[in-house]
Amino acid sequence: MIKYLGSKRLLVPRIVELVKSVAGASEVIDLFSGTSRVGHALKAEGFRVLANDHNAYAHTLARCYVEADREDLAERAEAILGELSKLPPREGWFTESFAVRTRYLQPKNAARIEAIREDIARRALDPLLESVLLVSLMEAADRVDSTTGVQMAYLKGWSARSHNDLVLRLPALLTRAKGGKGEAHMLEALQAAEKLSAHVAYVDPPYNQHSYLGNYHVWETLVRWDAPESYGIAGKRIDVKERKSPFNRRHEIGPALSAVLDAIDARTLIVSFSDEGWLTREAIETMCEKRGRVRVIEHDYKRYVGAQIGIYNPSGQKVGKVSHLRNVEYIFVVSSAPASSGRASAKKELTPDLRTPAPASPSPPSPPPTGSASRGGRAEARSPAGTRGPRRARRRP
Repeated sequence: MIKYLGSKRLLVPRIVELVKSVAGASEVIDLFSGTSRVGHALKAEGFRVLANDHNAYAHTLARCYVEADREDLAERAEAILGELSKLPPREGWFTESFAVRTRYLQPKNAARIEAIREDIARRALDPLLESVLLVSLMEAADRVDSTTGVQMAYLKGWSARSHNDLVLRLPALLTRAKGGKGEAHMLEALQAAEKLSAHVAYVDPPYNQHSYLGNYHVWETLVRWDAPESYGIAGKRIDVKERKSPFNRRHEIGPALSAVLDAIDARTLIVSFSDEGWLTREAIETMCEKRGRVRVIEHDYKRYVGAQIGIYNPSGQKVGKVSHLRNVEYIFVVSSAPASSGRASAKKELTPDLRTPAPASPSPPSPPPTGSASRGGRAEARSPAGTRGPRRARRRP
């Protein structure tokens, strides 16, 4: 999968373990799917995953890794990838944008990417098959780029990997999950929270001013293939200035996350948030307590590679000092009180860490057993601040 800021690569086993601990669960919403690393892992465990992300590149990744099934597409995709690999290079607007005016890619690889992407567009393929091919191309480009892993900037000198030749590979497609065929949606988070329904919801929102569209604008352009107007030394798409998310605004992120958590139709929530974010652990706990009992797990990890390298000015001189090299990721596990109406009421009552259905009584479920935490082995449980009111009835799409 592509290099990604905020990737949950190290946390995936723990997240999967938490989802598996919810008795009877077979469906999971991944509300901010990003690279679909979490959704892919859950699908591999048999869960039906409903992935969502508002960026086109992330939606394409979710189509490939969550919605597409290996038994339906692998053979056709491999045949087409073989044909695409033989295309001669083609220099045009993409090469000019990302290998001449900027230095994200070597010209030889950018020209091959351009030829391949044009051919994919010409074929007018089924959307799922096209997504598999686009992910193959995106990941091939990622393996020969010249960045630290984000596209806020490119390296002053070419990275060693950028000299390698572009190689297309079939993405790691999975067979259809036992829980059912996955779905990939491209909605704003609140829209998806209001539309989708599952036993468990995984919520991993942006947490500060850094926009994922700005961080991965090259992949957005590669997928959209719209030759956008660009700005600045980094050559970002002009809509990076225009497509703003409340999750990237200090004074809007709190109300935005609270609204999303209130709207989600799932019995159990698992929420990830970094201590680098604009919201405190206590603020998120307060939001979650409206849903039910909250358990918090802390995970200590190394900051992204750009922080390890340091801060440099446009001339390539190291300036300033990085404030810290490690972060804490909080995982909030929220077990909701039974809903009296709405889509959730039609589902089996579920509670994490128990292997039997929750009782039908209105009393909150029993506290889950204390879990381990990677920082000092600490996990905490907190009682709900109050009971949640009835939800309006909503028909499952």
